[in-house]
Amino acid sequence: MELVPAILFLQSILAATWRMATPILYAAVGEVFSERAGVLNIGLEGIMLIGAFAAYSTAYETGSLLLGLVAAIISGLLSGLLFAVFTVTVKANQIVVGAAFNMIGMGITGFLYRAFYAESGKILSLKTFLPVDIPVLSSIPFFGEVFFRHNLMVYATLILVPLASFILYRTAFGLSISAVGEHPKAADTVGINVLRTRYVSILIGTSLAAIGGAFLVLAYADQFVEGIVTGRGFIALAVVVFGGWSPWGAMGTSLLFGVFYALQLRIQAMPDVLIPYQFLQALPYFATLLVLVGLTKRRVRAPKALGIPY
Repeated sequence: MELVPAILFLQSILAATWRMATPILYAAVGEVFSERAGVLNIGLEGIMLIGAFAAYSTAYETGSLLLGLVAAIISGLLSGLLFAVFTVTVKANQIVVGAAFNMIGMGITGFLYRAFYAESGKILSLKTFLPVDIPVLSSIPFFGEVFFRHNLMVYATLILVPLASFILYRTAFGLSISAVGEHPKAADTVGINVLRTRYVSILIGTSLAAIGGAFLVLAYADQFVEGIVTGRGFIALAVVVFGGWSPWGAMGTSLLFGVFYALQLRIQAMPDVLIPYQFLQALPYFATLLVLVGLTKRRVRAPKALGIPY
């Protein structure tokens, strides 16, 4: 491979990495809030699907991407409220409730899409959020394409991660979340409302997961397809653990998975590569397995009350 094509190939991979990591990052940062409060939500896949369909249907019918994003957030809040009622108030098994959300998300979005769009004969594409070139910086050779030519939902992660870190580590609410996730009974005795803290943490988590799903139809693809999330919700769960239940750790690990997503798409587009496309599509999931294997050799400690009702 010659020097210039090699540089262009690397540039295209790095430029796509941030975009491909974005939906995982939204879901993972949200799940950090939930798990640090002691609630494990394995239903991220279903919630992302619901958010994606809510965003798509609203944006398609109204012509407004902003309204589509708002609809996704509302769907995430409603999903989170339902999840919290069962896991926090009813004290149902969190794994079972999360698995149910995954099945509900897949089933209801597939049904609604087929009922209202798949057989309508309409043009189903959206006008997605366009890349915003940062003046001057976007024209920098190599780095301009990699860092300064993305859409607003990608740039928003630069605010999301430090804001989430500030809330979790520098505010009373963040300290309450950690206390509830580590020792809810002790937190309760000092006046922290455990149930309310868990409710709010879950709602933050599910609304961010829904935004991650919305990204796929509003800023990545231009239409909804059944199962569009394709396992990103499950990958986000692995990202939370490997990132040490930290927003910055989640960002770094999400970018790692973004590399694999970008790599498999770029290699598939190369006509002279004879690797079966099924193998390339499986790259991010192989990476997930390798991360989970790596966790057995790395000391990571989950919140002590994770998954335990109070």
